[in-house]
Amino acid sequence: MNRKIRLIWEFRGPDALETAKHHVIHLKEFATIEKLHFYKSDIAKKSDYFCTAYIIVDEINMLTYKNALKPDRGTVVI
Repeated sequence: MNRKIRLIWEFRGPDALETAKHHVIHLKEFATIEKLHFYKSDIAKKSDYFCTAYIIVDEINMLTYKNALKPDRGTVVI
């Protein structure tokens, strides 16, 4: 069974929301260019000064994303 992994990038400061939104664009572009499958890419607003961008991928593709895009952390999606 192939697990799903959520790769997460964290952004802080007054521009965190706009930076996270912009980062999601690049995540989707990378997946398209590299012809990699992903389930979802979006943002999560934690507060006015802290937002995350994330992409959910198959574990088999996780290292490709991780090595190229350097996420801050990752979690297994249940």
